[in-house]
Amino acid sequence: MASDGESEICLPKFSQTLQTTMAAASPAEPCTAEEMLNLERTGRAERVQWVLKTPEPPGLWQELMDSLRETAFPHGNNFPSLKKQPTTHAISVLQGIFPILQWCRNYKATKFKKDLMAGLTLASLSIPQSIGYATLAKLDPQFGLYTSSIPPLIYALMGTSREIAIGPVAVVSLLLSSMIPRLEDPVENPIAYRKLVFTTTFLAGIFQAAFALLRLGFLVDFLSHAALVGFMAGAAVVIGLQQLKGLLGISHFTNKTDIISVLEAVWRSFHHTWSPYNFILGCSFLSFILITRFVGKRNRKLFWLPAIAPLVSVILSTLIVFLTRADKHGVKIVKHIKGGFNPSSVHQLQFTGPHIGEIAKIALVVAIIALTEAIAVGRSFASMKGYHLDGNKEMVAMGIMNIVGSMTSCYVATGSFSRSAVNFSAGCETAMSNIVMAITVLISLQLFTKLLYYTPTAILASIILSALPGLIDISEAYKIWKVDKLDFLACIGAFLGVMFASVEIGLIVAIAISFAKIILNAIRPGIETLGRLPGTNMFCDVDQYPMAIPSPGVMVIRVKSALLCFANASFIRERIMMWMAEEEEDNNKGSGKGRTQLVVLDMSNLMNIDTSGIASLEEVHRQLVSRGMELAIANPRWQVIHKLKLAKFVDKIGGKIFVSVAEAVDECSTIKIMTAVDECSTIKIMTTI
Repeated sequence: MASDGESEICLPKFSQTLQTTMAAASPAEPCTAEEMLNLERTGRAERVQWVLKTPEPPGLWQELMDSLRETAFPHGNNFPSLKKQPTTHAISVLQGIFPILQWCRNYKATKFKKDLMAGLTLASLSIPQSIGYATLAKLDPQFGLYTSSIPPLIYALMGTSREIAIGPVAVVSLLLSSMIPRLEDPVENPIAYRKLVFTTTFLAGIFQAAFALLRLGFLVDFLSHAALVGFMAGAAVVIGLQQLKGLLGISHFTNKTDIISVLEAVWRSFHHTWSPYNFILGCSFLSFILITRFVGKRNRKLFWLPAIAPLVSVILSTLIVFLTRADKHGVKIVKHIKGGFNPSSVHQLQFTGPHIGEIAKIALVVAIIALTEAIAVGRSFASMKGYHLDGNKEMVAMGIMNIVGSMTSCYVATGSFSRSAVNFSAGCETAMSNIVMAITVLISLQLFTKLLYYTPTAILASIILSALPGLIDISEAYKIWKVDKLDFLACIGAFLGVMFASVEIGLIVAIAISFAKIILNAIRPGIETLGRLPGTNMFCDVDQYPMAIPSPGVMVIRVKSALLCFANASFIRERIMMWMAEEEEDNNKGSGKGRTQLVVLDMSNLMNIDTSGIASLEEVHRQLVSRGMELAIANPRWQVIHKLKLAKFVDKIGGKIFVSVAEAVDECSTIKIMTAVDECSTIKIMTTI
């Protein structure tokens, strides 16, 4: 090994070519500067070939077939194993479809004890809430109880969440009651209205299952987190205003959901006779429920107190009305609730008629909202317990349970955050708690519905009102404002749209703003200049890293976009040329930066390019050449370099394609050194002569 005083020994660095070249020389023979530069350039030339000689990427047809194959066989082709072990394979398939077959093998009595207590606690909250949500959906009370019986049983068989509680929820009930009455009036024609609700439920289930089978789960993400926060808050306000009908005992109320129409209806009701007893009764038990919730939060051991408070409120208020005959003094009561198990509703499904198109649109909206809420609830509790929630299985489970539910007199069911929180606090271990809850509701339908005849509607309104604060997340809205102003615009747009227009308008506004943000980022992507971090070969944004050093004579530019296409090609071309003009102006003023000789485009972010993008690159190249500059491409991705080769763009820029930005910059430096060496050699020769 050479000592410190000896000349530096040239060692092989990058390629087999360099190794062969160096092997021919004596291991102790020092290399001249010119030889070192030649070897370095040889290595870079070989690495350029690595980029240029990549195999062709898969074509459009092959990508389409691969996508279909993954959809049809998500776990690969297991037909050989099926022939060898058909029984084992069949069991694994069944366990994949019905997760209950997997976890029930290790189910023990200790787990059942916890699930039993959680299920009973859940039922005590679910029964009064289900009755209230059914009235919010403008259905008879028993349909809420039906929805809390069959769908939870189906989900327990097919779902993967342990904590999620299935049943009717406020937002979905609001969606149905605000959109379907435009087609059929629930007061004048309740049977036709009910048929449309069941048909909507069936189609919503079809959509949800199709999202999973066709891998269309990304549709759920069209409603961004910020938009969902605003939508939920707006829906909570609208639902709260709707409950003024029950809380004040108003007989005639508007079918519209916007805040102005509701307040007008409330104002008009004051000019008619109304009983204050409804308001007193409702507010008294609303205060009781909220106080128990506060106590339950302060003392975790009393988690059961807020869970049973709604049921206690129903029982006590019913007794008060029955004993005092308050219904004779203006207190509105539920009256008859049909008992018995869920009747079949297959004959009520309607797939023909003038409204089927509108019903399909409503079903699509409801399906997306229900899935978004359920998956968000399930994932939040799964992360707390440290297990994985399978999104596709969740969509299939939700879809099947709503399809079956539509045939058994249920309307759209999904995961409820408030009831899931109670289920989690009660210590549930598996989905058995949903089964216990469903059986309890079925028993109540069979035995106890007659006891609810004197239940005041004001109590149902107070139960719904008590659940609404959980839908309004002010701290999250403030966080969105601090982090991303455009996201907050989507949030506030959804909130105001729901409050002042309608539920659909709120959704459209939220989705439109979210798409506008995506389009804005696509057509006006950021462009940054890069500099080398001291002591490294890393090139970073000079604005983000002020210590990054721009390379003399080289401008490195990176486009912050995954696609260079017709939408943003002109904008990117204009930005690059604007920067070049500014650079020339600085040089003319004698800023001391030195004239730019090479422009390097870092394409590490760019995943694809179209013909408009290539045309813009060609225009940039022509403009640079006319100004005495050169263009180089660094780290192009597979699809990008393939299309650039097909368009002959690589030949137009003289093959200046590099594996990394550092190599492109070093190449420029090498050219400068070689030029200097040639000039020195010429001077020496001239001097000798």
